[in-house]
Amino acid sequence: MSIIPLVIQLLSGAAGGNIVGKLFPNLNLGTLANSISGIVGGGIGGSILSMLGMSAAPSGALDIGSIIGSVASGGVGGGVLMFIIGLIKKNFSK
Repeated sequence: MSIIPLVIQLLSGAAGGNIVGKLFPNLNLGTLANSISGIVGGGIGGSILSMLGMSAAPSGALDIGSIIGSVASGGVGGGVLMFIIGLIKKNFSK
């Protein structure tokens, strides 16, 4: 796998984490924590979808489809992980 789709997934994950933080203020962890959890989630989400054959092209080719796939998988993975961490933090802080 090429490094470029991974970087796109990580950056998209950071963006996804921050977007979810803005959409759900009660789960917001702050910009830095949203970004970190988003980056981790983007990497995990991208890796899982890549293993399932639903993300970047196996050859590492950079066409528009693989770029969009990397953005989507990273953004969704980052948003989902940030949401889960926000829920856990909220429930433990009660």
